[in-house]
Amino acid sequence: MSETRARVLAALREQRIETASWAFGNSGTRFKVFAQEGVPRNPYEKIADAATVHRFTGVAPTVALHIPWDKVDDYADLAAYAKERGVALGAINANVFQDDDFKLGSVTHPSPAVRAKALAHLVECVDIMDATGSRDLKLWFSDGTNYPGQDNVRARQDRLASALSAVYDRLGDQQRMLLEYKLFEPAFYMTDVPDWGTAYAHCLSLGDRAQVVIDTGHHAPGTNIEFIVAFLLRAGKLGGFDFNSRFYADDDLMVGAADPFQLFRIMCEIVSADALAPAAGIAFMLDQCHNIEPKIQAVIRSVLNVQEATAKALLVDAAALDAAQRAGDVLEANEVLMDAYQTDVRPMLRELRADMGLDPDPVGAFKRSGYLESVTSARVGGSAAGWGA
Repeated sequence: MSETRARVLAALREQRIETASWAFGNSGTRFKVFAQEGVPRNPYEKIADAATVHRFTGVAPTVALHIPWDKVDDYADLAAYAKERGVALGAINANVFQDDDFKLGSVTHPSPAVRAKALAHLVECVDIMDATGSRDLKLWFSDGTNYPGQDNVRARQDRLASALSAVYDRLGDQQRMLLEYKLFEPAFYMTDVPDWGTAYAHCLSLGDRAQVVIDTGHHAPGTNIEFIVAFLLRAGKLGGFDFNSRFYADDDLMVGAADPFQLFRIMCEIVSADALAPAAGIAFMLDQCHNIEPKIQAVIRSVLNVQEATAKALLVDAAALDAAQRAGDVLEANEVLMDAYQTDVRPMLRELRADMGLDPDPVGAFKRSGYLESVTSARVGGSAAGWGA
């Protein structure tokens, strides 16, 4: 085995990709939520599905929760249930966008009472982190305005800063706040955290344990996401990714579906900064809604897509790229990247999985396992989980 191949396989073996509990529930568009058979009815069944993804991929050992969608009476029991199935609970995601009181915003709402309600929920999420042993609190705010003059923009930023500071002060020493941003939707005139610069500015003022999380679907068309990755890595402020794919807006499609070359370019920045290993502290999570495709199978395929993009990024000849860049050889530098991107890494990944004691074909192995048929038969009655549950 060549030295390069050994290095790539070692890095891929160490890679970790977090799945999201909500990816296993029913979802759809704002017009319709589509039901599927065998969908989990509660957080425990979501974790069972997430554990199944890890069983067939070997690199998805944590599952993120969304509160209150995944609210339970005993979070320590939920964490123990996950551990029994070979996974752990990951990031805790707050929800301050579905309550009627938050129509005009949550932590930036004009009403002090509504802001207090939103802040109480964020603090509750930190309490849940204490119970589950989770490291990351992930915050996304739908807050914004639909019309010019609707509210004072500077005042809303003050309210946001005040809430973030209060939550940051509540964090434990080993806990982090990851602040997400989104260009638009559901607010269409102005979003309170619309871009990486706004998120970065707030995190910078808070401290080392406040970092930015990038959702790959939350940008304007044509945005150079890998530049944002490089900038935040350089500043020590990149805390994580919400991986998905988009054609027009926040489509939440399977990662790598719309632009696999973009995913490769992003992973190139991660690899070149030596930030791939878990010790680097960047949380890689799949934030996707599988509306028409089979849930578990789609999550497995998404994990494989990230692995393939990562493997190609690891194959970039760093020395040759550096030499071409220093020489100002534009075409040679581009060719070095393209040579890695055009490499078929699937045989190497099959080899990796076999070496890890896994089936080389995770999707095929899942289909043959009978798991979906089993849970479809068992999960009869009750209400299937979905948006808002």
